[in-house]
Amino acid sequence: MMIRKIIHIDQDRCNGCGLCAAACHEGAIAMVDGKATLLRDDYCDGLGNCLPVCPTGAITFEEREALAYNEEEVKRNQQAHTAVHMDPPAGGCPGSRARAIHHHDSAHVSYNPPETQTTTSQLNQWPVQIQLVPVNAPYFENAHLLIAADCAAYAYAGFHRDFMRNKITIIGCPKLDDVDYSDKLTAIIKANHIKSVTVVRMEVPCCGGIEHAVITALQNSGKMIPWQTVTLSTDGEILER
Repeated sequence: MMIRKIIHIDQDRCNGCGLCAAACHEGAIAMVDGKATLLRDDYCDGLGNCLPVCPTGAITFEEREALAYNEEEVKRNQQAHTAVHMDPPAGGCPGSRARAIHHHDSAHVSYNPPETQTTTSQLNQWPVQIQLVPVNAPYFENAHLLIAADCAAYAYAGFHRDFMRNKITIIGCPKLDDVDYSDKLTAIIKANHIKSVTVVRMEVPCCGGIEHAVITALQNSGKMIPWQTVTLSTDGEILER
């Protein structure tokens, strides 16, 4: 242990946008329960690439007792993830690391009546939770973006077929996540060239939060992007589009 300069993340000021985790090439920061967290002192080089991208000023420097920066371990960790074609890690949890998903047969999928339709997944990236996706993940560039209530895929049987194909899909539940999605969505739209936005929500009132967050984000971004909302009934019917 030694006294050195290292970052400090104020959890109360963190809005969960994920920009710092994406900017930290060493993998010292990850999103944990929707908040940026310094996972390993020895992965933090103390240079602060994460500071300028934080929109709320939640990240500062402090001098305290910490493990020395382990450059060799950081390099080995980066090389390991490069070897499996994943982006540099956002942190220690494999489930939150951003990667594109390539379906080799997706160009040849033909959609048939429900009784014969393919079971091929149309998910094109990971992760999918709004709280976990890195704002500047490469798959957002030139994307048709699908922002969906997480119940929608369970209610509507043809969700992959009718909504997810050729789109980047992110999901959330405004009733369960104690955060304003509009901040994260604004950051995503500002940082990338988004071609279109489709919102799929349920008819229940709490789902209005996800639609409102998208509208707010589009307004805050200052960009003119085609968008639409599709509302589903709880028994799986399309009510409005």
